[in-house]
Amino acid sequence: MLILTRRVGETVVIGNDVDITVLGVKGNQVRLGVKAPREISVHREEIYKRIKSEAKNGASGNGHNGHQDHRPAVND
Repeated sequence: MLILTRRVGETVVIGNDVDITVLGVKGNQVRLGVKAPREISVHREEIYKRIKSEAKNGASGNGHNGHQDHRPAVND
């Protein structure tokens, strides 16, 4: 595991397409901003585990997997 130290406003770059920026720190919470192409899924760990569990159990029989893309659209 790579361990990094970042301050508010600083960014970590993953590959060519993913930027993770520290937006704020309040108590024991860190607020992160993730900039990634739409084809790359970005989830909190607990949501990712639920999606994987539902896919494994076939729980999403209606074609809707229970999660939504909440990222704002980017206008170039």
